[in-house]
Amino acid sequence: MDDATSSQPAQTLAYAPIANPVYVPGRRSFFTYRELGVTEATHGRMRAQITKATQGLSEPTGWHYHVCEQQFVYMMKGWVDLEFEDGTKVHMVEGDSLMIPGGMRHNETATSNEMELLEISVPAKFGTVPCDPPAGRS
Repeated sequence: MDDATSSQPAQTLAYAPIANPVYVPGRRSFFTYRELGVTEATHGRMRAQITKATQGLSEPTGWHYHVCEQQFVYMMKGWVDLEFEDGTKVHMVEGDSLMIPGGMRHNETATSNEMELLEISVPAKFGTVPCDPPAGRS
């Protein structure tokens, strides 16, 4: 163990059995968020959740960014459309993954009615900040 690791509290094992899911409040009312125990086990250094759509997205979420180091998303079921400040448009389907650097402006524009994804963020606690769209976009 190196000095950087030893100065932080020791991490513990995180086990999240499907038979006893733990749901937590999240950023969007139309999603459910299943906590996988990683936040507590890492003392807030990382978060892992399963996000599931309870209905399809009826309108874009609006441009925003997250205050974090990064988010990692792995699509498990359904699809989601996203657009990014650099002009990239992504149609994520089952099996796709995406890493979004912290602070990168993006907009979720559509989802399937049934959607499920794994989202990991570093650190666990991060904010969502609404922002203006990039120049020339709405």
